[in-house]
Amino acid sequence: MDQVTFIFDILLPALMQGLVITLQLIVCSAPFGLALGIGVAAGRQYGGPILSRVCKTFVFLIKGTPLLLLLFILYFGLPSIGITLSAFAASVIGFVLCNGAYNSEYVRGALLSIKDGQMVAAQALGMTRAQAIKNVILPQALRRAIPGLSNEFIYLIKYSSLAYMITVVELSGVGKNVATKYFIYTETFMVVGIVYLVLVTITTVAVSILEKRVAVPGMNRAAAAQL
Repeated sequence: MDQVTFIFDILLPALMQGLVITLQLIVCSAPFGLALGIGVAAGRQYGGPILSRVCKTFVFLIKGTPLLLLLFILYFGLPSIGITLSAFAASVIGFVLCNGAYNSEYVRGALLSIKDGQMVAAQALGMTRAQAIKNVILPQALRRAIPGLSNEFIYLIKYSSLAYMITVVELSGVGKNVATKYFIYTETFMVVGIVYLVLVTITTVAVSILEKRVAVPGMNRAAAAQL
């Protein structure tokens, strides 16, 4: 079997099936990871002493636990206490927890960059603290956090491959199965790498477009340098 026939007739059709699973993992994980990150960051920055400590402990525990170990705990460990998750559900939960913890750090850094006077001004206009956070502070912080959040989204694309370790046959898992069956490893994993590179490139371009669309005129460095 020549390489062209192997790649186009066997490898690519199989990888497309694995790509669908990978995209499902990402689509199911990314929105909840972002929401969790925003909630944890806001709770840590603006919550009371108890909530702030809980959020800080969550981030500490998740950041200190290897993602693969977290997946093993969710899939292999929880059944011992009567909680059984499918491999896909365990993967999504693990990715959400990990993604949320790291996203919270990017968002918290952005929140810290917003001057305290904006909270005071919002409350002086009659807003409650919660309204000020939602309508004044968070929109600005999220704009500033886009580069970091996009970086974490790219990490999510790549570490979604760890789902194969708990039997979710996604993109890299399909690649390994095909390579093992036909004993063609170099070409297989090169194509898998190209597919991941395409996903990352699409994400990078999309984030660049998003940054331009949500940018406030006159507030970027280029505009500031021209003044």
